[in-house]
Amino acid sequence: MKRLAWAALAGTGAVTLNALPSVTAISAVRERLTPRLSGYADIGTVALTFDDGPDPASTPAVLHALHTAGVHATFFLLGSMLARAPALGAEIAAAGHEVAVHGWSHRCLLTRGPVATYRDIARAYDLIADVTGSAPRHYRPPYGIVSAAALATARHLGLTPVLWSASGKDWVPTATPDTVARRVVRDLRPGATILLHDSDCTSAPGSWRATLEAIPRILTECAERDLLVGSLAERTMHQRRQADSRARN
Repeated sequence: MKRLAWAALAGTGAVTLNALPSVTAISAVRERLTPRLSGYADIGTVALTFDDGPDPASTPAVLHALHTAGVHATFFLLGSMLARAPALGAEIAAAGHEVAVHGWSHRCLLTRGPVATYRDIARAYDLIADVTGSAPRHYRPPYGIVSAAALATARHLGLTPVLWSASGKDWVPTATPDTVARRVVRDLRPGATILLHDSDCTSAPGSWRATLEAIPRILTECAERDLLVGSLAERTMHQRRQADSRARN
């Protein structure tokens, strides 16, 4: 297959970037050296993102909370989860949210070779495009650890890799609505990208409930700071509008 042949060739040269995973795994270092990869944008809009869905046990509640607040988000879906609940994936897109790629399985990229990495990402990409009717535009690797092969794959598929700059650490057993909200708010600033989870498939059982209750608190804090909240796609649209406005003036 052309895709796999490309992956094998691209991966052989890309592995020279062996320092990249260690950089992206450390939040403070990542944000200083690769702010764009960390999700920072030069705009007063915050991107709200969720990982690991779609999960019939929890994603509908998250969708309801976002609908009530009148806010859109970016959902980084696992292909393995979407294969089990394609209708829910389509519902996410139909509600106006952005659907993005989190890979097929939630496995650290450092354990995969170039061809396996390509297969994992491309398989999820294809399913998302089939289910939603639109090609995804963003990619986030499991655990936020980026490999050179993953970057090459994303570039080939037209995906922009995005990690995060504010995390609720909502996957741990000790997470509560208060700890999730406080962690996000602590790192909240204009142009930030928030990481939350709409599924506990790779997290502590039931941890999504803390996330669900934290959402209104986080959105209230954003409103008090006059920060618009939306998906990554919406933030990009705002950036383009601002750039066009400046160009006209």
